[in-house]
Amino acid sequence: MSLSPEEARELKRTIQHHLVKVNYLILYQHHLVKVNYLILYQHHLVKVNYLILYQHHLVKVNYLILYQHHLVKHHLVKVNYLILYQHHLVKALQRRGIIEDVMRDMQLTQPDMERHREREVPLKSASHVADKDRLKMNRMDMDPTRRYLHLQVLGGKAFLEHLQDPEPLPGQVCSTFRLYLHFRNQRFRSKPVPCACEPDLQEGFLLEVHRDGGGEGSRMADCTTMLSICDPVHLVLIKTDTSSETTLVSSYFLDWRTVLGAPSVLTISLELFPPLTETLNADIITTQQSLERQRTAETERLFLVYAKQWWREFLEIRPSHQSKLVKIFAQDENGVNRPVCSYVRVLRAGRLLETPRQAARFVSLLEDQRAPLVGGGAKQEQWCSLLAFLCRGKGDCEDHATLLCSLLLGFGLDAYVCVGTRTRGGPHAWVLTRGTDGSITFWESLTGHRYLHQAVDPDAPPLAPQPRPSSPYRTIGCVFNHRSFLANCQPSDSVPLCVFDFQNPSRWKAMSEEALRSVCAPGSTTSLAPVPPLCPPSLEPATASNQLELEMRCLVSEHRKSLGAGRLRDEGAASASPAGHEEFQDAVRRANPSRWKAMSEEALRSVCAPGSTTSLAPVPPLCPPSLEPATASNQLELEMRCLVSEHRKDLDLVTVWDDHLSYLLSSALAAYETERCVGVSCGNEEFQDAVRRAVPDGHTFKGFPIHFLHRHARRAFATCLRSRFCEEIVSCRGDHVRLALRVRVYPYPENACAVWIMFACKYRSVL
Repeated sequence: MSLSPEEARELKRTIQHHLVKVNYLILYQHHLVKVNYLILYQHHLVKVNYLILYQHHLVKVNYLILYQHHLVKHHLVKVNYLILYQHHLVKALQRRGIIEDVMRDMQLTQPDMERHREREVPLKSASHVADKDRLKMNRMDMDPTRRYLHLQVLGGKAFLEHLQDPEPLPGQVCSTFRLYLHFRNQRFRSKPVPCACEPDLQEGFLLEVHRDGGGEGSRMADCTTMLSICDPVHLVLIKTDTSSETTLVSSYFLDWRTVLGAPSVLTISLELFPPLTETLNADIITTQQSLERQRTAETERLFLVYAKQWWREFLEIRPSHQSKLVKIFAQDENGVNRPVCSYVRVLRAGRLLETPRQAARFVSLLEDQRAPLVGGGAKQEQWCSLLAFLCRGKGDCEDHATLLCSLLLGFGLDAYVCVGTRTRGGPHAWVLTRGTDGSITFWESLTGHRYLHQAVDPDAPPLAPQPRPSSPYRTIGCVFNHRSFLANCQPSDSVPLCVFDFQNPSRWKAMSEEALRSVCAPGSTTSLAPVPPLCPPSLEPATASNQLELEMRCLVSEHRKSLGAGRLRDEGAASASPAGHEEFQDAVRRANPSRWKAMSEEALRSVCAPGSTTSLAPVPPLCPPSLEPATASNQLELEMRCLVSEHRKDLDLVTVWDDHLSYLLSSALAAYETERCVGVSCGNEEFQDAVRRAVPDGHTFKGFPIHFLHRHARRAFATCLRSRFCEEIVSCRGDHVRLALRVRVYPYPENACAVWIMFACKYRSVL
């Protein structure tokens, strides 16, 4: 088919037109692609800008966080310095008696007995008030997260033995009453008041009510929780006569839980702070107390049945056992029969006593005197509770032995109270400790003496050498502590012939530990109240010594004056030469002049004698230390623990402290300081034995002691880490790793101090 020229031109024009359109479309698409790329590029730019801004803000935030962190650290340092300053300021005011004067003006009384703060069981401070106005309770510093029991004593009545006593004149020395309290590791005492038929015992005590342990125990106790706390308030009334002789007047265990229903007023007033929002029904409290009494009676009945059966079995071994001193029960100060094992508890003295031998010395300082039963009558055998014994300050040999045994158990020793007889005298009680090597040591609680026991072999040939008895004990009938009771069933109860192999049932018949635990374990309703903490001494040694010395000098002067010998000259004593000066002069006089050329004493005296113009100023007196040893030791130990924990955290190691092992290290540090002072080491055997008992089988123990002359924690820790042995302990790896640390600061005049630090660890090696 052929086209005409016109049609061909028209077709050509149409094709060209379409081609132009296509070209325009291609160009348009090309521009669209460029625009899209541009938009994407701008979008990415915006994202990048936002990212840069975000990073900039992050940097700002980081700088702000760092700045706030530095501010917080700065404020914490300021707060710490402020707390330390306030602490030292309060201590200084207490030493000068200013706080007592201020509190007396406000009709408030400081706690007369501070409770020692133990590392493993922190004791919170409770206030002691003597305020009759309930509105003034708001003045006291109470922790708002804790519950307090306000116990007010409203006076005494019917002390008929003082019915005829005249009213004491102002300033007259007279007999006094003093009330002591103990409740869950808190101890208080009242002000002394004159003895009278109705003594003016108007005192108030603020007791903290909390559960044992951390975690839930730190919360405020509610009604149900407090109803389950069966620990009573132990009240002891002591009479002190004009010659400072003390007498136990009364001992009473008060069940305080009646206050959970409503405040009650009998001879005392009980009230909770803050008040309960919801009180318990009186029937609930009565039911709880009735259930506890029933459970106690049933437990005591079952133990009595078991004890009778055990005693019959013991008598069947040998008829002669009837005459042995096997004492299962003993009466307390209220005439209540209790198992003897309940009188012994594990007692840690914190920093008040550092070694077992120091504990024995402390117990021996308490006077030996058998106490009469409360209410008068003839003197009989009476075992006092620990609080009554400590408040009275005197007791029988059984009281001394149970206290010493409790302290030695706290030092990690395997200690028992022995009941037997002395070589000269009748029945007696003392303490026995068993070493891990089988050695037996007797501790006389009345004197603090120690005797190493070596058994005599009765089957040895007549001419064979035998150890001579060194102890003053003749026979032994039984031994016991807080967990065990063993009766001597050997053919002879003579102490020199006894073998103290307690695991041998043919020599010692043991009671069931489960039966003893049911009536003697802490917390059981049949046992005595929890063991009270020891109180630090309130005497200032230098002041008390000077006062007593002055009184003795006056008495000697009066005595010599009555004999017509004139006053005793004491100028010579005041100007006595320093110790050792006479020996040195005597040695110089007898010295060979060919070896020592001496200067003229007259020439030396002319320029060196006190008062001469060429001599130095008079010798200044030494200043006593202002450091409180326990406070300084606790503070430094806390700082060292923090540094050790941080160091192990940097090494990705977990830090678990063994507080009991830390407590055992105290005796080692005391032995090191004693050796530096006197050149003789003592008490090492007890420390090694306690450590062996504290470290389980298959575990390794390492210890590193070090001595410093400063109390800077970081400097001391950096120095310790330079030692390979210390670094191994601090960075210890293994299974069941437990760390221990003990710090002891010994202050000397001019605040010079000897600082002993001991690092230790126990672990199971992993191969």
